Amino acid sequence: MEYRVNRHGGEKTSLLGLGMMRLPLRDPADPTSIDEEKAQQIVDYAYAHGVNYFDTAYPYHGRMSEKFCGRALARYPRQSYHLASKLPGWLVNGAEDVPRLFEEQLQNCQTPYFDFYLCHSVHEENWPRYQAANAYAQLDERRQKGQIHNLGFSFHGGVPLLKEVLAAGKWDFVQLQLNYFDWDYQDARTKYELCAAAGLQVVVMEPVRGGGLATLCDSAAALLQQAAPDASLARWAIRWAAGLPGVLCVLSGMSTLEQVVDNTAAMAPFIPLTTAEQATLADALAAIKAQKLVPCTTCKYCMPCPAGVNIPGMLRIYNEYRLHGEIPARLRESYNEAPEPTRAAHCVACGKCKAQCPQQIDIPAHMATIAALAKE
Repeated sequence: MEYRVNRHGGEKTSLLGLGMMRLPLRDPADPTSIDEEKAQQIVDYAYAHGVNYFDTAYPYHGRMSEKFCGRALARYPRQSYHLASKLPGWLVNGAEDVPRLFEEQLQNCQTPYFDFYLCHSVHEENWPRYQAANAYAQLDERRQKGQIHNLGFSFHGGVPLLKEVLAAGKWDFVQLQLNYFDWDYQDARTKYELCAAAGLQVVVMEPVRGGGLATLCDSAAALLQQAAPDASLARWAIRWAAGLPGVLCVLSGMSTLEQVVDNTAAMAPFIPLTTAEQATLADALAAIKAQKLVPCTTCKYCMPCPAGVNIPGMLRIYNEYRLHGEIPARLRESYNEAPEPTRAAHCVACGKCKAQCPQQIDIPAHMATIAALAKE
């Protein structure tokens, strides 16, 4: 396993980190139904192959991820791994909520401290909540007491807000959505450069865009497979992100043991993309962007839907339709296979999902489009 040195604390962090937001489920319709046997196998394999960074958060898997993480890692010496979790700003209604949530998270994770702790999903809508609750000062106090070793924030906003947040405190690191698709699409390049200029190392989230860069249109997939027949499409994305200077760790929300095996192999040893491979990836990216996909990462922050719609599932059906030749019959077949109450036609356009989406997707508009395509 490749390791990077944390410039703040001096500890070594595995270049690959295990994200705990897409663990295997016993019931695909119930995000809380973590298949703990399979999930434990994922954790154990990752740990045995050098992964020492484990990332969870309060809302993941319907608030069950932290609790599973605490149980899964309890079998290992606490000093042998780095644990990260996050303060859910959308649940902070006053200053008193910060210590309450933090203490609850310590108990969930069965730990006296967090190696890495973040203000979660900072964007224009919730940054005022963090400010009003004096969250940074309260977390900084926890850092001084040793309950937080590294304090940072995960970011989903625009460049002007990022400048403001960087100046708002003495941060130790930042977590950014970095992948070869969003480098220009969401101006991730500028955000990365701002953080580098501030002297902050980056923990990468969504390097494979929630699996979206592991299933490409035929033309893009053919380019990458011809260049490297034995490499998975996901490995191209992981290697791209890991090759950026200043990256401390690349998180991957792995759902199967096969994904863990593939991703750990990509870091043992880690080989950056060559100039020729970068050029091939640029050609593949052009083919991907031509499909005009909905930029959903299946993070499920939009869920649960008040009307019962399976929003990530509907967007996945639409993206598959765009990726594979816009065949209406294929979309209708996938749409009709979904349980009737979860279909896009039940969207009432309340807008709750749109306000919570880190990607700022106009979800109600896409639900209307999908329902119309399925009806046709």
